[in-house]
Amino acid sequence: MAEIKLNAKSREISTKGKINELRRQGFVPGVFYIKNEEPIYFYVSESSLRPLVYTTEMHLVDLVIDDNKNYKSIVKDVQFDPVTDKMIHVDLQGITVGQAIEVQVPILLTGQAIGIKEGGRLQQVIHKLDIECLPKDIPEQLEVDISNLKIGDNLLVKDLSYDNIKILTEEDAVIVTILAPKGTEEEEEAAAELGEEAPAEPEVISKGKSEEEDQG
Repeated sequence: MAEIKLNAKSREISTKGKINELRRQGFVPGVFYIKNEEPIYFYVSESSLRPLVYTTEMHLVDLVIDDNKNYKSIVKDVQFDPVTDKMIHVDLQGITVGQAIEVQVPILLTGQAIGIKEGGRLQQVIHKLDIECLPKDIPEQLEVDISNLKIGDNLLVKDLSYDNIKILTEEDAVIVTILAPKGTEEEEEAAAELGEEAPAEPEVISKGKSEEEDQG
């Protein structure tokens, strides 16, 4: 697994005003935590976090605080502003050599499904898996071969297996399904069985007019 160095500055537990000021200056406040130790509060530039957040791979983080303290860690959680979608907080989890850790690793689909060649459509339901393993065994991605999937087939978590890795995601969860070509008779019948019928347009228009009249 690739390692990325992240330079940070220590900070005290701050008020909301100070936190917002850091964000206005282009920084992201964060917390480093590891079992049986006090959390460490820090802040980093938003640009330095991008290679760790906007990626499809898992990375080991070499967190350097105040240019003199190094901590091996992984990105555990990132919070985003619901309006601007900017990063507003990051949690880093420390790792200890020889001690298993729970992490979330991206899925990489490989191969071309038989069902796709036959005109089917791929729908990926899960993009990451929760796993437990030793730090040395953390993969950048978990490869999932979909070559043998036909139209109508599902690939479940329980169908996967990796050396030295325990999968924590619910075993019956669907990772990938191959849907029938859009507009086929099978798909229309399935939609009918589910009762997926849109409400008639005149009813929607009528309801809208009533609300406007009530407001007046």
